[in-house]
Formats: sequence, structure tokens, C-alpha cells
Amino acid sequence: MKRTALGRAAHECATSALSHDGRVAFYCGDDARMEYVYKFVTQERHDASRPEANRDLLDRGTLYVARFESDGSMRWLPLVHGEGPLTAANGFASQADVVIEARRAGDLLGATPMDRPEDVEAQPATGRVYVVLTYNEQRKPDQLNPANPRPNNRFGHIVEIVPPLVNGKPDHTATACHWGFFLLGGNPADPSHGARYGGPVTENGWLAAPDNVAFDPKGRIWIATDGQDDWAGFNDSLYGAPVGGPERGITRALFTSPRGSEICGPAFTPDGKTLFLGVQHPGDEKGSTFEKPSTRWPDFKDDMPPRSSVLAITRDDGGEIGG
Repeated sequence: MKRTALGRAAHECATSALSHDGRVAFYCGDDARMEYVYKFVTQERHDASRPEANRDLLDRGTLYVARFESDGSMRWLPLVHGEGPLTAANGFASQADVVIEARRAGDLLGATPMDRPEDVEAQPATGRVYVVLTYNEQRKPDQLNPANPRPNNRFGHIVEIVPPLVNGKPDHTATACHWGFFLLGGNPADPSHGARYGGPVTENGWLAAPDNVAFDPKGRIWIATDGQDDWAGFNDSLYGAPVGGPERGITRALFTSPRGSEICGPAFTPDGKTLFLGVQHPGDEKGSTFEKPSTRWPDFKDDMPPRSSVLAITRDDGGEIGG
């Protein structure tokens, strides 16, 4: 079977990061089982003083695919026509073929197959990059690799990529980086889950199926889940955790979604006092019908069906979300 373009979700959750030299790196994941993590580095540099000069940044640059090694190193492999196996002899007549058939190009280069990389986000202060792997219940024991260490991975995990620093600034153009696990989802009280956090989490603080993330003004990561109801038995939720210090990687729940929904798109106002959240497809679960849905969120009226919505969450005392 011929493998072709990046999956539809490769463009759902992408982020840009300004490198030390002014070039821009765009990170994204191909949200499918056993697919890859990519970044595109622009040829030109971002010009903050001339916004119109930045409109064509994506026209020229280099696309890379990630390979994670067991020693904690990782490489961004260039997807460039004519280099290595990406030649006409292997069916790539031009760079267009390489981009269109990025999955097959990644296969030939030996990229690391991942457990549904839904979101890839750079932490603004440190430049560290967080790759969110939702789950892969189809991974077999003989398909394990350093960055995806669990077969039948129902709980998902988050990988942290550490780019090198140049004059104290992250080099997002670098092709050699380091990586490690930020967390492995699941219930740490159940050894069969293989969960791993930065320290003890409460009974209500562990998560499954991480899907997309955001950072608040204090640099903390906020993790929205998609599929927690299937794999953990409770509704999808939003969790927060520090990315540094003694409580690094210790997750706490802030919000639990309506039945049959997923949480997505967390975003903070610059002062950290308002959190926006998307609630998608409430009532989408077995046994729920249009006539008798399992929830009537957000109206809760007998004559209204469940509806997707966007929430603005604030504290009663007007303080920052998360304290």
C-alpha cells in the first residue's frame, strides 16, 4: 500500500517558535497511529518591524521529521529531494513529491513512529517543545521504540524536546536536540498502566489521553484530554502542571467536561485571569440519541439539543487561574 500525505490532523495543532537567529520553526504532529512529528524551518528571518515582510515566510525553508534515540538524543532529519533515499529511484521526482508523500519519506529516513502526535507546542520562556501523544491502543510489543515505550498505550504521554541554547536563546533551527518524558499518562496506583509523573498525584489528579496543551503567563502547562472516558472511565478534563521546580510534572485537575465531550483549545489572556476552553460534541457517547441525549449542555432545556461551546473561565476573586 502506498503511503502518501500527512494526515488531516497534521495541521490541527501547530505552533511557531522564533529561533535565536530570527528564523521561525513551525512544529506539528501527524495525528494518526504510528505517524511522525515534523518541523519546518524558514529560510528567511522574521522581521517584527515590517509585518508585511513576514507574509511569505512559509514559501521557502526546510521540512524535517523527528527521530528519537534511546540515549536521550534526537535528530531532525531533512525531508529534502535528492538527499539520502529521497530520489527519483524511490519515486520522488521532485520536492513536491517529498512533501506530498511525507509519510513515506519519513519511513525511508527511519523517523520514529509515534502514538498519535496531536499537538506540539513550545514553552515561550524556555523554548522547550512538548509533543502530546494522545494514545495508541494498537501498538504491539514488537513495535516499541524509545519515545513510545508502552504496548497497547491507552493512556498517552508527553515528550519534552530540549533544543540547544545559543547565547542563552533556544536554537529551534538545530537538527540535534535532547529529549525526555514529561509524563506518561495513566493511574500511578495501578502498576499495569506504567504511568509516570513528576511526583505523587492525587486520586483525581492523574490523566489519560492528553490531546492539546497551552501555557499560562507563569509558564505552567495546561493539558486537555480527548478519550479519557474511553480509557480511564471518567469525563475528559483539563489539568495544569508546572514545567520546572519541585512540582514539575505533577498534574492537578481544574475542569471536567460534560458527558460525551472533549476539551480543546485552552488559551489564556495575557494577565492569566481568563481561561478560554472549547467543549466539543457534548453527548457523543453510546446510547445517546438526538431525542434522548445523555446531556443537554449548555442550555439544559428539554427542547434544546447538546451544543458545542466556548467557555470563559474566571475566578470569583478576579485572580489568576491556577493561583
